[in-house]
Amino acid sequence: MDASLSAEIAAVALVLVYIMAIVSALEAILKARTSQGAIAWTISLLTFPFVSVLLYLVFGRNRFDGYLEQRDEIEAESLRLIQHTSGSVEEHIVPLSQDTPMYTSLFRLARMPATTGNRVELLVNGQQTFDSILAGLESAQRYILFQFYIIRDDELGRRLGRVLADKARAGVKVFLLYDEIGSRPFARSRLLKQLHMTGVQVAPFNTTQGRRNRFQLNFRNHRKIVVVDGSYAWIGGHNVGNEYLGLNKRIGHWRDTHTRFQGPAVLGAELAFATDWRWATRSSLKVDWDFKGETRGDSTLLVFPSDPASEFEEAGLMYHQAIVAARERIWIASPYFVPDHGIISALQLAALRGVDVRVMIPDEPDGPMVAMANWSFTRELLPAGVKVYRYQGGFMHQKVFLMDREVAGVGTANFDNRSFRLNFEITLLAHDRPFAQQVEDMLQADFGRCRQVTIEEIDNKPMWFPLAMGIARLFAPVL
Repeated sequence: MDASLSAEIAAVALVLVYIMAIVSALEAILKARTSQGAIAWTISLLTFPFVSVLLYLVFGRNRFDGYLEQRDEIEAESLRLIQHTSGSVEEHIVPLSQDTPMYTSLFRLARMPATTGNRVELLVNGQQTFDSILAGLESAQRYILFQFYIIRDDELGRRLGRVLADKARAGVKVFLLYDEIGSRPFARSRLLKQLHMTGVQVAPFNTTQGRRNRFQLNFRNHRKIVVVDGSYAWIGGHNVGNEYLGLNKRIGHWRDTHTRFQGPAVLGAELAFATDWRWATRSSLKVDWDFKGETRGDSTLLVFPSDPASEFEEAGLMYHQAIVAARERIWIASPYFVPDHGIISALQLAALRGVDVRVMIPDEPDGPMVAMANWSFTRELLPAGVKVYRYQGGFMHQKVFLMDREVAGVGTANFDNRSFRLNFEITLLAHDRPFAQQVEDMLQADFGRCRQVTIEEIDNKPMWFPLAMGIARLFAPVL
């Protein structure tokens, strides 16, 4: 190739890269959800465009293009469903009023109402959780909705897969949805092929679906949902893998929490699954959702989905609402504790006004960057009176909070920017004093396996420690 032609091509490529960098920087300024993120991306794009443009295409955006329109269609379908079943569902819907400010704000974020007449059960470990799910799957007569972030082709995965395959052969409609990034090995597994062959309808979430999402690998569908016949639902922190039963020798004991519930709230879990199924397959979920009006208990439940296509940061606002509404206590357990400034301020103010604020995190977090970020935010909270506990009984993966004496939340949303802004999450919120008491007893037992962090411990760290905390904090928006 002529040298002058090569130089012209190189010059054009250079100009194009800088144009893409400038356009990306402008988009970051206009659309980044935090000023820190906008500043960081702008500086890196204009300073190191050859590297940063590619990184921005993959990690930069926090809006999931196209999904919102699909969700609107599903919500229109759900409205027709609610109208169809209004005679049996309407009487269980919690009315919005000044007496229920928490339900009012969260209803507007969740786009579905809280309902009474439910029964909820706390599942404290992997054995309880998967014994319960397997029993539920075995009882299925009409349909099964099965969604997890991680599904492994291991002993537990094959055990669940056999039940799903048997049910599909028996004529039960089985829909399985997985995140193609979290379940990358599953997408090429023998288990997946067997499920296809037996009639299970399997689909990846298709994160990269859509013209603008082609390079966007930063979003995850982190939800864990199981529904059987519209009668029972499971939501919580477990994925499908042997480690969630504590069978991974390297990880050891796995501490996680799940829930099983019955009643009108099951409809909320179905709608969240149907929304994801619509995006993944471009088709509606073909099941009979006619709620029979069977109430199962006295629990008031709200199924709270959140996603990066929304105008608001729903998961973060859910936690924020619980913190500011707390009058007696707010206890939070999360394996990833990398909140933003607003959440930190809310926790500080809650402690300063006399609320018992406790945060439980793993003593050995998942990765050094997350570990240093945890220490950084802990350093901010302790002077206000927030108590921080580090779990030492294995790896703690539960996402649980307890507010005062009546409200508890169990789900998939971590206490970090990724869950607040980038992931598809789901949380079951329960206004139920007996259930809250069970959650309190569970967390008290967990605190017994923790050590409480002191400010002196942090001050006595090596000289390099503050610098490492500061560097980790710079990456907090993408951890």
